[in-house]
Amino acid sequence: MEHLWGIDLGGTKVEGAVLDAKTYEVIARTRLPTEKEEGYHHIIGQIKKLVSQLEKETDITAHAIGIGTPGSLDPLTGTLKNSNTTCLNGERLYDQVKAVLGIPIKMANDANCFALAEARMGIVPEVCPQAEVVFGVIMGTGVGGGVVVNNRIINGRHGIGGEWGHTFLDDSGGPCYCGDSGCTEQVISGPALEKYYQKISGQQASLKEIVSKYREQSDSHATQTIERLLHFFGKGLSNVINILDPDVIVLGGGLGNISELYTLGVDSIAKHIFNPRFETIIAKPKLGDSAGVFGAAFLVT
Repeated sequence: MEHLWGIDLGGTKVEGAVLDAKTYEVIARTRLPTEKEEGYHHIIGQIKKLVSQLEKETDITAHAIGIGTPGSLDPLTGTLKNSNTTCLNGERLYDQVKAVLGIPIKMANDANCFALAEARMGIVPEVCPQAEVVFGVIMGTGVGGGVVVNNRIINGRHGIGGEWGHTFLDDSGGPCYCGDSGCTEQVISGPALEKYYQKISGQQASLKEIVSKYREQSDSHATQTIERLLHFFGKGLSNVINILDPDVIVLGGGLGNISELYTLGVDSIAKHIFNPRFETIIAKPKLGDSAGVFGAAFLVT
């Protein structure tokens, strides 16, 4: 295979890229609006339109395409689930996109694609070339993750491999939309932290403002909020490490830009893992918002 084709299906955009299979050089990259308000079948049409545009631009015919999706494919039913683009849920997206494109495709959720891209061509080859197990973290509006072992995604029996955002962390998180309570996403996601700050201070503030106040030491409620984040960040990832023991954890999403996670957050992890020392590399991502489409391209290798 001379070229790798990837599509990142997002809530607002559908992005596609064509890479050289040997050098990973980007040959072409373009995007279209998802226009999810037009419905499920329109989204499939946008995917088809994007592929046609890339083929015309590059004069290269797609023979197989990897697609990163919001949500995950259910291995038993073949339908998509857990997508925040809700019109996709319950639909046989894989089967229908494959039929429309007329070529082999592979699908994985966006967190898995992020982890795969960083493992193959992102930060992991730089900080730990010999890495076998990589855990990619998404911490932003929600909390998710992806597991890559020997450059292959681990989807799991239910297609939910890496979904640490819906493992139990603390009762204080309260009810989660998934039906459980105390999920990691309800404790250390951006909205959860803003909600906690408002609860203890009686005031609204963005996470960016809360972090700034914490650093200035000008607001005890901000200090309490960020110290709580650091504490539960450590507890949450220590559970992942105790089970997977990854070589590298890459922190993606908006919260991954909080520098304290790489110092005080690491100290918090070290307190809770089942080992007398802590050697897991906690790394910032290299690829930014390119990780999704690049990771999708690697699905077909």
